[in-house]
Amino acid sequence: MCQPIVIGARALEMSLEITPKYINSNSIIDVITPMLGADMPRKPTIIDIARETGLGAATVDRVIHARPNVSERAKEQVAKAAQKLGYPLPMSLRALPNSSLPMLNLGFVLHKRGQAFYQNFAKEIEAACRARRDVNIRAHIRFSASQSPDDFAKELRAAAENCQAIAATAVNHSSLTRLAEELTGSGIPVFSMLNDFALSAGSGYFGLDNMKVGRLAGWMMATRLQSHCRVAVFIGGARWHGQAMRETGFRSYLREHAPRISVLDTAVNLETRQLTHEATLDLLARTPDLAGLYVAGGGMEGAISALREARPSDKITLIVNELTPDSSQGLADRYVTMVIATPLQQLCADLIDRMARHVLDPDGKHRNRAELHPQLYLPESV
Repeated sequence: MCQPIVIGARALEMSLEITPKYINSNSIIDVITPMLGADMPRKPTIIDIARETGLGAATVDRVIHARPNVSERAKEQVAKAAQKLGYPLPMSLRALPNSSLPMLNLGFVLHKRGQAFYQNFAKEIEAACRARRDVNIRAHIRFSASQSPDDFAKELRAAAENCQAIAATAVNHSSLTRLAEELTGSGIPVFSMLNDFALSAGSGYFGLDNMKVGRLAGWMMATRLQSHCRVAVFIGGARWHGQAMRETGFRSYLREHAPRISVLDTAVNLETRQLTHEATLDLLARTPDLAGLYVAGGGMEGAISALREARPSDKITLIVNELTPDSSQGLADRYVTMVIATPLQQLCADLIDRMARHVLDPDGKHRNRAELHPQLYLPESV
C-alpha cells in the first residue's frame, strides 16, 4: 500500500530551484498547492513571493539571501512583495528605498578623511539617512582636501550640482559665507556643522555651544588644580571661530572662578597631530611647571603622545574634544583628564530631519539653530 507523501515548503522551494527552465514553475505550484492544504493557515514562503512578483523562485532565493548577480529592480520587487505578504525581511532588504516615498539627495562636506572622528561622523550621517521611514535619502558625502577656504568652496559647489540641501564643517571665511548666501538664494539651503561658518547666510547651525564647551574645560581645570599654577590652550587657527569661542569660554571661567591659574598665550597647532606633538614637547621644555593643557580643536593625538613621551600619567591635566580610539585610550591610561564630546547620533538625526523639512517645505518656518548638550567622559567612563 502506498504511503502518503508529505511535501515541505522548503523541499518544494529546493525542487523548484532545480526545475528545468522549460517547465513552468507556476504550473507546478498550482498542482501541488492543493496537496498542501489550501485552507490551512501558513506562513508566506519564497514560492509565494515568486508568484507575487512573477520572478523565478531561484531568483527570489538569491535576493532573500543576498547572493550576487541580482538586479536592483528584482530586489525592489521582492522587498515590496515580502512586505505585502508578511514575509520577514532580511536586513539587506530593509534598507532598500521605497519607491512610493519621495527621494531626497542631501550633500555633506567634511574634512580630515583619515581621522577616526570624521570617519565615524560619516557613518552616523549614513545611519541617520537610512533610519528615515517617511522619505528615501541618498547621502552624498565629500571630504575637503585641506582646511583652505578654496578647497571647502570647491566641495560645496560640487555638492550643489546634484543635492537639494548641503551641510558642512568648514572654516570661517568671507568667501564661504558669500557662497552659502548664493546657494541659499538659488534654493539650496546650507547648514553649518560643529563650526558656524555660514553665519546668518546659512539655514542653521548644528553643534555644541562652543562658549559653554570652553567654560566646561575651565571648570574641570579649576577643579583639578587647587594651587597657583600655569596652563596652556591650543587652537587650530583663527579661521575656526568655534574654537576661538572655546578659548574665550575657557579663559573667562578661570578669570572669574580661579584667578590663581595663569593661562599662557594661546598657541596655534593647525589641528595636525605632528605639529601638536612638537608644540607640546616644546611647551613642556619651556614651562617645566606646566600643570594643564586644553586642546580646543583637533590634533589632540599629538598632545597625548607627547605627554606619554615626556611626563608620567596623571601628572598634567589634559582636556580634549571628541571621543576617539586615541582619546579613549588616553582616558584609560590617565593621560587624558576629560573628553568633551559631540553627541553625533543626535546631531545627525536632528540635522537630517531639518534638511528634509527644508527641502519638502521650503516656505515653512524652521528653527535655524540646534545646539546640543555635550557628552563628558572621564577616566572612569571607559
